[in-house]
Amino acid sequence: RSYSIKGDPQLRDRITVGVGLDAASRGGSSFIHRTLRVGDVIPVAGPRNHFPLVEDAPKVVLIAGGIGITPMVCMARRLAALGRDFAFHYAVRSADRAAFLDELQALGIAPVLHVDETAGGPMDVAAAIADQPGGTHFYCCGPAGMLAAFEAATAHLPETHVHVEYFSPRVIAVEGEDRPITVVLDRAGKTIEVAADESIAAAIQRVGVSVDTSCEDGICGTCETRVLDGTPDHRDSVLTKSEQEAGRTMMICVSRCKGDRLVLDI
Repeated sequence: RSYSIKGDPQLRDRITVGVGLDAASRGGSSFIHRTLRVGDVIPVAGPRNHFPLVEDAPKVVLIAGGIGITPMVCMARRLAALGRDFAFHYAVRSADRAAFLDELQALGIAPVLHVDETAGGPMDVAAAIADQPGGTHFYCCGPAGMLAAFEAATAHLPETHVHVEYFSPRVIAVEGEDRPITVVLDRAGKTIEVAADESIAAAIQRVGVSVDTSCEDGICGTCETRVLDGTPDHRDSVLTKSEQEAGRTMMICVSRCKGDRLVLDI
């Protein structure tokens, strides 16, 4: 599983993450909460950043919901250290679910806290986005409803100024039924057939070729692979619209092919 780094960017000798215990955990959060102990040593992969902070933006607006606070803590720390102009909105269902407030306040960072129970409903995301100066960059991480509201409220803005991180996959409409496709692994010198009900990543692993995967939902970016030929059918929640249209890379855990054949740099 992939987790957002939330620690102080200045401290390069440690990695700090915040992991909530998910009742529907597929293993990651449950393992961390119930199995790991102080002193345990576990292997980790290096960090990947598909949610980069634009440090020289004239203003930044951070919008977090629930456990989506984790990447924002790190961003807020960095912006405060740089003396940048930023606004920070944090929405939670109940006050007792607000995480890391003491840590932020100790740094002089006070998010605008929205509590659904007190306010009588979800945060007005559009209001947080409205009337910001030109050039502002907007960041959002949170539950599906918040992200949908955020995308609707920022639809008129330049894509380069809108940044989203998903902790669960988007619902993506798929035309028709999936069909078998042929995938050529250029460097491995192999051609494989991918069944209609099989992911490209699983098919590659089936023939003994190693590829990095993690979430298997198209949200973490671990399996991003360069496309040498063919047109990907993108179903991930990582690449921007323009990156998907360019078709230079794809997430092989969920995406497929619009034609019958893909050539991948594997």
